[in-house]
Amino acid sequence: MSDAPVYEIDPGAFWADPYPDLKRMRAEAPIAYVPQLGATLITRRDDIFEQEKRVEVFSSDQPQGLMTVLMGQNMMRKDGAAHMAERKAIFPTVSPKTVKQVWTAQFRAATERVLEDLAPRGACDLVRDYALPVSAEALKVITGLTNMTAAEMDRVSQGMIDGCANYAGDPAVEARCHDCTASIDAHIDAMIPVLDASPDHSLLSVQRRAGLSDAQTRANIKLAISGGQNEPRDAIAGTAWAVLSHPEALARLRSGAVPWLRAFEEYARWISPIGMSPRRVAQRATVQGVTLEPEDRVFLMFGSGNRDESVFTNPDRFDLDQDIAAAISFGAGPHFCAGAWASKALIGEVALPLLFKRLPGLALDGEARFGGWAFRGPITVPVRWEPAPREG
Repeated sequence: MSDAPVYEIDPGAFWADPYPDLKRMRAEAPIAYVPQLGATLITRRDDIFEQEKRVEVFSSDQPQGLMTVLMGQNMMRKDGAAHMAERKAIFPTVSPKTVKQVWTAQFRAATERVLEDLAPRGACDLVRDYALPVSAEALKVITGLTNMTAAEMDRVSQGMIDGCANYAGDPAVEARCHDCTASIDAHIDAMIPVLDASPDHSLLSVQRRAGLSDAQTRANIKLAISGGQNEPRDAIAGTAWAVLSHPEALARLRSGAVPWLRAFEEYARWISPIGMSPRRVAQRATVQGVTLEPEDRVFLMFGSGNRDESVFTNPDRFDLDQDIAAAISFGAGPHFCAGAWASKALIGEVALPLLFKRLPGLALDGEARFGGWAFRGPITVPVRWEPAPREG
């Protein structure tokens, strides 16, 4: 085990709001062992930025890690040539060109359908009723699992996320995760003959044409679902809540003085939807005076790094003028999020501007609730607006 100073947390309080503990860690013990998590946490932005690139020490290959055990060994759990080979294979699905020429129009059409159903209602929960289906419909076409409902896409994503963060070893959480991965496999089985007959840009189709094994293909689709549903879902609802809570920011966005993408990027810094990425220590190393031993578990705390006082001005505030060049919301090294371009298009170009354009008088209608530390986002965001008259 590392000789890092020990920092104790209350797991419930940390889930409800990790930022006070993370701030104290950055100040007093920026590399600390947290026994409740069974891991050494790296909390300062520059340390995370530097150490994530040292894959010979901080390895993503984690044979006994929860993600590998529960979902299969995807490309996020590989390093070097093996990682790059799979990343290259999926690039035709997530490239900026494909996002612009193929996916964005489909994102827009699906989002407009969701808004058409919502507009007459006058009130909803932005997480459940808007962000969830918008994110899921986008992920269905990207993965190729168009036979899955939006509700099921969200369910299986959440089930895998909970499983991968199940460091307490709750058997019920693990059982739900297995049920969710079985559902994904069943949907993949049904779509293979369809996409083999009519290939497209989807992740399932592209990987099969690239010659990846069935195990690789399935593991990478599960990876895409585990991060590609909750991160956009939480960022859409969370960014909307942030700008509705800051009227001056909303006015600038509505006027076009600031692009909606900027609001998403600042939200992702402020409340990082993906707050942590785990690593296995592959060889003995010393970082900032702390010695790490082989097989130690290390958590790179992106959510903490994005609030580092030594890097960002007023880091605990949502600020459209914040310099976000140093933000590590999508990672910092070779495992930089492959879906970043798709997320930016879906959230910054489609979901946010259409939401505020289509629902006049949109306003908060109660208290929003947030939770999580490895993955963090709103649980509920109640809103109201001027309902559109129903046709007919």
